[in-house]
Amino acid sequence: MKDGVKYTVSLSFEEIKLPPFQDILILGRDGAQGRIGLSRSFELLIPNGFETILIDEDNVEAIFVNKKILRKLPIDRLVALLQEKVFPFVSKEELIRVDCRINIALNNIELEHRT
Repeated sequence: MKDGVKYTVSLSFEEIKLPPFQDILILGRDGAQGRIGLSRSFELLIPNGFETILIDEDNVEAIFVNKKILRKLPIDRLVALLQEKVFPFVSKEELIRVDCRINIALNNIELEHRT
């Protein structure tokens, strides 16, 4: 070490999961990553974990959705929600990660009492 030079180093780290997104990935129409390549990568990382949905939009080519989400929310409703709330902000060249949290509340449940 040179005289009078002092180094300070800070490190932080955390475990990551593959793929590096958990919920939804939106692929722009002209994204550097291709739909087929991404599909194959996901299938290698998490076999049968994501559904690929082709999209007919100017800026969006496809979305990749964790199948756990589709057990709670139908594809058509999810796509409509993304089209309204997210797609307007997606550029053709982008790859967008969307965090999606679904809370389900059931009210006024009546159960029959059997004796």
